[in-house]
Amino acid sequence: MTVWTCPECDRRFGRRNQSHECAPAMPLEDYFATGPPFERPIFEAVWAHLATLGPVHLEPVSVGLFFKRSRTFAELRPMTRWEVLSFNLSRSVADPRITRRITISGSRVYHQTKLHTPDDVDDQVRDWLTDAYLSTPL
Repeated sequence: MTVWTCPECDRRFGRRNQSHECAPAMPLEDYFATGPPFERPIFEAVWAHLATLGPVHLEPVSVGLFFKRSRTFAELRPMTRWEVLSFNLSRSVADPRITRRITISGSRVYHQTKLHTPDDVDDQVRDWLTDAYLSTPL
C-alpha cells in the first residue's frame, strides 16, 4: 500500500488526500512536556513492545500519539486519570477491559481500553497490539 505524505503538515497517511487536521507532528519531548506524569511510562511500555514487531512510524500530535504502518493501527490519548489505548483489528474482541468497540467496516473493528499504569500493558494488551500491527498493511 502506498503511503501519502501531506505536503502541508508532512504527516503520513494510508490514503491519498486523507482528511485530517492539518497540523505537523511535534517532537516527542515537546509532546510530553505538557502531559500528565502517568503518560510517558505507559507510552514507554507500549513503545517497547511495538519496537519488537518491526518498523513503526510514531506521530506525536496535540491530541495523542499515533502509531502507524501505512495507516494508524493504534493510538494513545491522555485523559484525566488514564490513557486510552485504541487499536484496530480484523475481528471483534470480547474482553471486560474493552470499553468501546466500533465496527468500521465488515472486516475492521476499532477497540478502546483504559491504561492506568505501565503494568496494564500486559500479555493480553501486547497480543492486541501485535494483531493490530500485523493486520495493517506495510
